[in-house]
Amino acid sequence: MSEIDLELLNTVYREIADKMGIEAAVGIYEMFRGQQICFPVRFYSHESLKKEVIKEYDGKNIRALSVKYNYSEKTIRRIIRENKE
Repeated sequence: MSEIDLELLNTVYREIADKMGIEAAVGIYEMFRGQQICFPVRFYSHESLKKEVIKEYDGKNIRALSVKYNYSEKTIRRIIRENKE
């Protein structure tokens, strides 16, 4: 890839290049240029999360699971309760 002057990039691409490298910025540009992208607040899909919570739940680690997956303890309890039903 030829040298690209990062100062010439639009702000968002410059931030991506600074954080992830110019190759990632170019790849994101080529893949999504012209589109508006909205990233979900949650990193994990809900179905996958449910499976992982059930697999990792040991009877007393609700707080740890809520921190690990960035969900409330109430939500983790609901997932566990729904699995028991």
